Amino acid sequence: MRWDQGHESRDVIDRRGERPGGGGGIAGLLLWLLSRTKYGWIIGLLILGFVVLQRAGLFEKQPETRGAQVEDTEAHFVAFVLDDAQQFWEKDFAAHGWPYRHAKLVLFTDSTPTACGYGSAATGPFYCPNDERVYIDLGFFRTLSSQLGAQGEFARAYVVAHELGHHVQKLTGTFESAQNGHLQGPTGGSVRLELQADCYAGVWAHSADERHLLETGDMESALGAASRIGDDVIQREETGRVRPESFTHGTAAQRERWLSRGFTTGDMAACDTFHAPTL
Repeated sequence: MRWDQGHESRDVIDRRGERPGGGGGIAGLLLWLLSRTKYGWIIGLLILGFVVLQRAGLFEKQPETRGAQVEDTEAHFVAFVLDDAQQFWEKDFAAHGWPYRHAKLVLFTDSTPTACGYGSAATGPFYCPNDERVYIDLGFFRTLSSQLGAQGEFARAYVVAHELGHHVQKLTGTFESAQNGHLQGPTGGSVRLELQADCYAGVWAHSADERHLLETGDMESALGAASRIGDDVIQREETGRVRPESFTHGTAAQRERWLSRGFTTGDMAACDTFHAPTL
């Protein structure tokens, strides 16, 4: 994919490296402990001042490790995909006479608080409709490549575009209707909701291809990722058997089909999974 490798975004919130609860809780604990000594309040104020200055970025950071540099490149990539996709949806919504609100994307490490409860890297990337934010631990991209076998840069772009697809569903009212059970379809709302997000990712990819951002093999990379994270594939690898009644995202074939449908048509109207007789 052709992209700006130093891309910054106003819609990205970087929480990487933050510990749950933040530095304020630690400072408070130290202040309480040191207040028990004769001059504890003086030492406590010095520590509090250090914490404030550190969080303000006034202390020189340690040189980045190679792993940190890789993550920074991935962060720039995620920011580029987010901004490009949101610019596309902003124009597409405007063409329909709809307002578009930008989602935020939160980069985090291991776990982070969200308006939908505590988020964990173990669950993979996710969208929280309550705060209209996408949450990603960049470590998932290594899992996607090494453990799930989904290779290629555009596989990561597909993941970001899929989660942003849920934001599109939030803005159109589809997300709420599905969560409330008003849009079920023959096989339930969850699978159809996820497949529609796949289709929306394909619609954006169609636009990116028209603007000559895609390179040879990019779409194949995204389709490969979709096939590797199908419910049937994951269940078979984890437990040795497939239980269709517990599907939440759809089979590998279904995910490939709807991603491809969005890419082929470039039209969000073609992504109505809730009224499709078959998936």
